[in-house]
Amino acid sequence: MVMAVKQFQKLFRAAAGLNVDKNDIKRLSNFINERLADLLLLGQVSARVNNRDVIDFTDLPITKGLQTNIHEFKNMDETLDMQPILEQQAKLPPLKLGYSTTLQAKIPELVGGITVSLAKAFRALDKDIKNPSPVEWEKAETIYNILL
Repeated sequence: MVMAVKQFQKLFRAAAGLNVDKNDIKRLSNFINERLADLLLLGQVSARVNNRDVIDFTDLPITKGLQTNIHEFKNMDETLDMQPILEQQAKLPPLKLGYSTTLQAKIPELVGGITVSLAKAFRALDKDIKNPSPVEWEKAETIYNILL
């Protein structure tokens, strides 16, 4: 689990006025793990092209939209515990390069930004949505897979 259920609920409510329950937390953890894995894999390619032996935050392909959501997350004055995030990442296939200290420090913000962007994506998919169903989760997953 990347974050506590109450924190997840608070973020979704603040970002898009959505209600989520503890059943959605596994979906969120999987979603975040996949997005982080994608970003880190692409960051590894960038680091290698630039002859570095660690992945830095600047190597990640952060879009303008994701950057905006990272800033919005930071303005919510929420903090995410790094330990659960690292435990989830340990379950992913290992990368060949390590992370810079800057990247390690920014991973919670990145997770927060991904979470905020997901909540907003649900709202964009259906302006009247109250609680995302498995169908909405699948649609969001499809969209992110196309864009990232």
